[in-house]
Amino acid sequence: MAEKKTAAKTSAKKVEVKAQPRLKALYNAELKAKLKKELGLDNINQAPELKKVVVSAGVGKKREDKKYTETVELTLAKITGQKATSRLAKKSIATFKIRKGMGAPVGYLTTLRNDKMYEFVDRLINVALPHVRDFHGVSRTAFDKQGNYNLGLKEQTVFPEITFEDAAVMHGLEITFIIKNGSKEGSTKLLELFGMPFEKEGK
Repeated sequence: MAEKKTAAKTSAKKVEVKAQPRLKALYNAELKAKLKKELGLDNINQAPELKKVVVSAGVGKKREDKKYTETVELTLAKITGQKATSRLAKKSIATFKIRKGMGAPVGYLTTLRNDKMYEFVDRLINVALPHVRDFHGVSRTAFDKQGNYNLGLKEQTVFPEITFEDAAVMHGLEITFIIKNGSKEGSTKLLELFGMPFEKEGK
């Protein structure tokens, strides 16, 4: 009987094992080695690797508009699957009556890592971006010196999680890809292998 109970517990544990996100499994199984080869790296651990994704939205002059700020906060929570963090001003701006570290939030953000990060990137590339109006690809020039990539979206409605009611207040988003061992060439190659639809060369 004891053996049967042990076997039952073991099989139950096997059922509970969560499958890896598609892009994460693909990166570990194929893409890491492919990047090493294509970039001419000495060690596979030098390959570019996505470490975190920051999804943020500023509220600017509308920081006192409760409906607007609540929509922004709700949007980030819905599309990322985790609670958004409010951001206070880092410096005072007299024109907008903003005081450093005080008053209403000037924006919201979420930081995604591990499985949630890969799941979000998969949905962004394969579901959200194809719904952008008049889409011709994302910019190839939005990399910083460390190889991190910034992508801006004008409307939150490209994500399927956003309902008709959520779309009553429109706002944009900024998505930042933080890449370990990044460079413009290496980071571009990594995102291309993930399926990122960059605009054609020469545009």
